[in-house]
Amino acid sequence: MRDKVTERWGTYEAFHVTLGDKRVSDIVITNHAMMRYRDRIDRTNKGFEKIAGWAWECLKQGRIKHYYRNEEDVYLVDDDLVMVAEFAEIPGEYDLVGRPMHRMIIVTFLGRMSETIELRDLRSYYSWLRHSRRMTLIKNSRKRR
Repeated sequence: MRDKVTERWGTYEAFHVTLGDKRVSDIVITNHAMMRYRDRIDRTNKGFEKIAGWAWECLKQGRIKHYYRNEEDVYLVDDDLVMVAEFAEIPGEYDLVGRPMHRMIIVTFLGRMSETIELRDLRSYYSWLRHSRRMTLIKNSRKRR
């Protein structure tokens, strides 16, 4: 992911893309994210490198945005694809000003809003999901008595 050289000779800067207050210079795809990508986004057998490369290009082109203004875990790609990502500082790596660099860890892909309407409002969807699970547990506990 480091593909930029500064103008002066012999000086290399770790290339990064700013996303909010984070300076992302590396992307990691979890196994869960890989499985969800295959299930919900693209059924062809893509490897970790291809998905990370695609995510890096989206990041460089500014196509990744926050889902909610104050939320830092959920992101939108191309205003359609919902993904969950975490950030970790890369130890010992700083930009020229001395700010730490971050690794973007893509935890999962929730799906496309155009295909799954529930993703348009995640907060109400998850509250509904918790409520329905709780009601299922209550019904099951009644049956056992």
